[in-house]
Order: sequence, then C-alpha cells, then structure tokens
Amino acid sequence: MSKRDLKKYVKELTKEQLEEQVIELYTKFKDVKVYYDFAFNPNEDKLIDECKVKISKEYFPIRGRRAKMRRSVAQKAIKHFLTIGVESHLIADVMLYNIEIAQTYRGQNRWVAETFYASMLKSFREAITFIASNGIKQNFTARVDRINNLCSEQNWPNRYDFDDITADFKNID
Repeated sequence: MSKRDLKKYVKELTKEQLEEQVIELYTKFKDVKVYYDFAFNPNEDKLIDECKVKISKEYFPIRGRRAKMRRSVAQKAIKHFLTIGVESHLIADVMLYNIEIAQTYRGQNRWVAETFYASMLKSFREAITFIASNGIKQNFTARVDRINNLCSEQNWPNRYDFDDITADFKNID
C-alpha cells in the first residue's frame, strides 16, 4: 500500500474506527508501543543514561566477566534512538561516548584485537558524519579533538585515519 492509498483509507474511517486501529497497533506491535511511549513521555536523559551504562558494561563488565567490546550494542541503541526521534545532540553524545569508553578500555589494556581499531574508526566516521549532517559541529569539536588526540597518545595503528577525519571535520562549515 502506498502512502497516498493509506491517506485515502484513513480519511474514509470514522474517528472511532481510527482510534480502534491505533489502539490495536499499540497492543500488537512492540515498535508502535515504544514509539507512543516515547512520544508521550520522552524522558530522553534516562534513556541516554541507561544506554551509556549498557555500553560501559561491554568494556567494564560487573563481577569480573571478560569484556566483550561489541560495537553492535551501541549501534543498536543509536538506531533505536533514530527511530523514536531522540534529539540529534543526544545521539551524537552516545556516539562519541562509545568511542571514549573504548579508549578508556584501551588505555587500561595494552593489547586489543586489530578489529577493535577498525571498529572504532568506523564508529568515529559515522559520528562525524552524523554531527556534520545535523549541523551540531560547534557542540562537539572539543570532544572530537580529544578523541583524536588520545588515539595518537595511545599509538593506535589507524591514528592517521583519525587525523584525516578530524581535519575534514574541522573544515566543514
């Protein structure tokens, strides 16, 4: 069904029929429930804090478990935030936090797999692209610089790629 057909169908419904359908969608589909729950009670700060705790547990698990360092945990949360309409500066904050906590982990652990560096570079590139496309560069320039500098200090093998991305970021108007 096209969007045009949907609009035509919705216009033909009575108010009561439309209300019934929305309630049915809310009860049947988890994504619809999550969307409406967020729309009527955004509480973005709580969502962001919970997300940051979840990301930090990937690198610093509780009760002595081994760190999993999965990039996918942060990516899944970011995708969810985009879907429900969380403000862009909060999403960018989570994107950069993911890299910062990974750098903290790397600072405490001499050895990490080569894939770790590639994964963090990809996250950094995505964060920079997101920040630039949402016009919030001025809010995050200092953090981007800190991340880039720490890559150099920790002697990451792809630190020059971070340098290039940061330089391009600074040249964005």
